[in-house]
Amino acid sequence: MAATDPKDPGRKPHLRIVESGARRRPPITAAPPWSQPFPVDALILEEDTWLALSAAPEIHEPVVHPVRTMTEAWEAEPAAPGSIVIRPGVPLRILAVVHDLSMAPSWREEWIHAALRRSLAEAQRRGLSALGIEPLGAVHGRFPPSAFDALLSELLENEAGFLKAVWRIDR
Repeated sequence: MAATDPKDPGRKPHLRIVESGARRRPPITAAPPWSQPFPVDALILEEDTWLALSAAPEIHEPVVHPVRTMTEAWEAEPAAPGSIVIRPGVPLRILAVVHDLSMAPSWREEWIHAALRRSLAEAQRRGLSALGIEPLGAVHGRFPPSAFDALLSELLENEAGFLKAVWRIDR
């Protein structure tokens, strides 16, 4: 029997949906790089302050004058640990700066946390819905993958309700 309004027994109650405030964590699929489980809008990749980790291993003939190349190298500044660098393409590459190769160890947990948080904020700003994420700090460093997974789960739970799917790239 349906409940009625105590002030007007003949009237049925007005129902409304009340959101609980709980956030939905996107599903995480772990798979190696050669077995991508679904298309992604962006990849979040581990990087160092001088962007050496993502540099191509091949050496190409310079397309600009060598003096210009040397000037650009001389004036280059390192990226700040915990920051991100965006590389256009399909998929978009978000380079998470979590290493300073002049230090030992080269990574810090706070840098990993900051870069991952900035990466997710950038993904939301761009309206992305599917991401591939390397275990930051664990690809070129010794940050425990289980610690990265806990950090990732926490951030996805609290800050990534906009995502539909996450591919955790197993290395």
